[in-house]
Amino acid sequence: MGKGECPLAGVVERMLNFYRHKKVFVTGHTGFKGSWLCAMLLMAGAEVTGFSLPPADPSLFRIAGLEYRMRSIQGDIRDFDAIYRAVSQVKPEIVIHLAAQPIVREGYRDPVGTYSTNVMGTVHLLECVRRCGGVRSVLNVTTDKVYENRGWPWGYRETDRLNGFDPYAGSKSCSELLTDSYRNSFFSDGETAISTARAGNVIGGGDFAADRIIPDCIRAVQAGKPIQLRNPDSVRPYQHVLEPLSAYLLIARRQYEDGAFAGCYNVGPDSEGCLTTGRLADLFCRAWGEGARWESTGERGPHEDAVLRLDCSKIRALLGWRPKWTVGRAVEETVAWTREWMEGQEMSAFMEGQMKMFLRGDCDGENDRDKYR
Repeated sequence: MGKGECPLAGVVERMLNFYRHKKVFVTGHTGFKGSWLCAMLLMAGAEVTGFSLPPADPSLFRIAGLEYRMRSIQGDIRDFDAIYRAVSQVKPEIVIHLAAQPIVREGYRDPVGTYSTNVMGTVHLLECVRRCGGVRSVLNVTTDKVYENRGWPWGYRETDRLNGFDPYAGSKSCSELLTDSYRNSFFSDGETAISTARAGNVIGGGDFAADRIIPDCIRAVQAGKPIQLRNPDSVRPYQHVLEPLSAYLLIARRQYEDGAFAGCYNVGPDSEGCLTTGRLADLFCRAWGEGARWESTGERGPHEDAVLRLDCSKIRALLGWRPKWTVGRAVEETVAWTREWMEGQEMSAFMEGQMKMFLRGDCDGENDRDKYR
């Protein structure tokens, strides 16, 4: 390796080269994670088509200018005819399923909508893949909450029992089980490789969802108010959104190349990234400055598990995936994105800069954001 050469450059180049000109179909592409994923795929030169409900307002999808850079089909994953038309027209090689009702508290408010979206939506997508044919790789993104939470201080493994407690978690447990059923029943010939990915809480610029800790922090400081925390002592795995997205792209690629890699994978941070909500808020306040502070509301909301950790040994051992950024760095990059957006900067270039920093591990001075403005 030559002087100054980035040791990860070859890995990044292989990943980006693989997706160049690949036809990739992404459900839920107008959401937070979906928008970042489409931006990564477009940077890699993929032919990206998305299927989702219309974007919210504000929307990262629109802020990043993605509506002008890819094919975007508006539709409801609960409408089988709509999703079938889209898949049959696009004829994708790779499908990444992100469309979901992703909020725990919304699951309590609307359990029927949550189950119909997260369970039947997954059935509809897999049935489209079965009927249309030609898809080589499918990834269904679920959640770390699919496990029966026993309050263990150690991480859950892919072999542990699935039994999510609340409607959101339960619906995602069902999505895992039905994916395995479809894999066994209809895709055992190896023509289509199907995996699930179980990721924890993510942090990143452009997340405007309600009932998520960092977006709630940002809204509070923008309003000049203290941050309100319901459960400051709850422990969760936190990571920058680019961490699981890089894992999703790796899983989809490896099983495309070799169906033996199909299965289920936990995707989470190192132990340092498993911390209390209060500690995460501390990191945010330090990164934001300007006297930002938080306080506990003492509010007793619906049940949420006090401790949740993942054991990610499988994806590390089989695929060589490793997290790159600490949770502190994830918060700092989120704050940097937010301040750029608040100042009216052009965000697609800034996002590409963050993606390059992440993928190359800050090699060769690529942590200089000014080059990407």
